[in-house]
Amino acid sequence: MRKNYNFTRSKLYLPEYGRHIHKMVDSLLLIEDRQERTRQAKAVIAVMGNLNPMLRDTEEFKHKLWDHLFIMSDFKLDVDSPYVQPSRQDLALRPERLRYPQSRIMFKHYGKYAQKLLRHAVEQMPSHDVQGEIVNVARYLRAKSYEYNNEHPNNDSIARDIRLMSGGDVELNLTDISNMRSDYRQHQPNVRGGAKSKRQHPHQSSRKQQKGAQKGGARHNQHK
Repeated sequence: MRKNYNFTRSKLYLPEYGRHIHKMVDSLLLIEDRQERTRQAKAVIAVMGNLNPMLRDTEEFKHKLWDHLFIMSDFKLDVDSPYVQPSRQDLALRPERLRYPQSRIMFKHYGKYAQKLLRHAVEQMPSHDVQGEIVNVARYLRAKSYEYNNEHPNNDSIARDIRLMSGGDVELNLTDISNMRSDYRQHQPNVRGGAKSKRQHPHQSSRKQQKGAQKGGARHNQHK
């Protein structure tokens, strides 16, 4: 008995279609008449489209099916295709390697936009607006430092970091940022499922007082 193992069979170029579809494509190569081969190729395309009936009638999906048909035939099939027949060289092309930005972040807890904000303030802002923009940058740095360290940084450290990130071009006046401590307060999250509030509606308190007065009057009558 001769055993038929998969490693002895022909290679499946697109295994997701299965071996039966590949055999149908191989049978197309044995048809000598070009018109009959084209007609049979369209029938194979219809069978391939039945695997994904929701996408069968879309134009882009039909183009993909014809490309897969040529791939499964090892680019040997010669039929009248409604689309340009792909070549082996087209599929062998590799995309260009992406160039990732290699910008160095001097202080990572401030983020990469802190230095960009400083350079924009120095190079593109008018001279009379630079100081106000630098103060806004200092507020931003203070907020990011508080998010990272969970404590308010010293104003001297903010001024020093701004001077270092700007390459010594910016000297921040400490009097401009002396009152920034009150600008950022720790956010207190809402606690769910905690202790219920003891505040009562005024109507509820009045009802309780009426009930207490009625009970007190009933006890007084019983003593009489």
